[in-house]
Formats: sequence, C-alpha cells, structure tokens
Amino acid sequence: MTSHYFDADPDTDERRREIEVELRGAPVRVSTAASVFSGDRLDKATNILLHEVPNPPLQGNALDLGCGWGPIALSLALASPELEVWALDVNARALELTAENAARHNLERVRAVTADEIPDGVMFDVIWSNPPIRIGKQALDELMLTWNRRLSPGGVGWYVVGKNLGADSLQRRLADALGDGFDVSRASTSGGFRVLRVERLG
Repeated sequence: MTSHYFDADPDTDERRREIEVELRGAPVRVSTAASVFSGDRLDKATNILLHEVPNPPLQGNALDLGCGWGPIALSLALASPELEVWALDVNARALELTAENAARHNLERVRAVTADEIPDGVMFDVIWSNPPIRIGKQALDELMLTWNRRLSPGGVGWYVVGKNLGADSLQRRLADALGDGFDVSRASTSGGFRVLRVERLG
C-alpha cells in the first residue's frame, strides 16, 4: 500500500533527509522525510505563496493549514517572532518534522497540532496555506470553509492553488458558501498558480 501525504499515520519508511531552503530571504536547514508533502524540496506553489503574501501581523494567531514539514509555519514565525503559529496537519510524520524544524531554529511559538488540539475559541488573524487539493473537492471545501470561518474580523487567509487544479472554481465555491461576511478574491497569478485571498469583513 502506498502512503500519501494526507494519511494520518504513513506506513512507509521515513527515509529522512536534510535539505537547505530559503525562507524569508535566509537559508534555513530542515529535516524532511518520505510520505510528507514535497519531502525533498520547497515546492513551487509554496514558494510562490511565500513571495506573494504581505508580511503577517506582528502578534495574534496564525494558521498554517496543511503544514507538511513546516515551510509556511517557519516562515510565519521568522517574519513575526511574537506571533502564535498553529501548524495544522493530519499527518503525524509531518507534525513531528515541523516541531523539530521549529525547535532547531528556536521558533518557540510554533505549535504543530491536529485539528482536535486547537481550542474552539481560537480565532486566526491570518492563514497561509498551500491547501491539500488532492484530498478531493468535497473534503477540500469542508476544510477550507471550516478554517476560513475561524478568521477574526479583519483577518485574511492566503491560499495558493494551481490554475489547472481548479483554483477558479474553488474561488467561486468559497465566495458562494462563505457569503456576505467575507470577501473572496484572486490576489495574483504566477507560474501557473493563483493566490486567493479571503478576508473576513469586520
């Protein structure tokens, strides 16, 4: 059986490796492994997101939705050391790697968690995500709606999605489902990817 990056407990060998990536303009050495999303490099879509988004707030709560080995969570924490960064994934291996990579770089406010470990009352001032498109449309929509509804008033979610993987239809579905209390727009297009922006209106 093949393990996927969205499996909770991958059964493949870890095959750990060390790689160096550029995050927030600085070289950062991290650990990665098999059966974690983009386990051998910083993937193109995430790299585009990190170059397109504005700086996160200095304080408050941030969410990395689908953290993998942690490039987005680490970037949030490097940009705003006082920000509480919740790195969310279903994959236990991904959560372990994110926690290790954050600890290696003394990013003490990164919390690698499952959904059940985020208290109900926590609202997010910003969400950055390369969402797990391949879990399927129904599961993806449920995931995106659940967490965008946890944005604080004035909070903004930023998502990178391939044009050929349904970015435009996802934008329409989010706008329809979230309704008048949210503004859903396309922020930019780069390298075959859309960056979508979701703001919870104050």
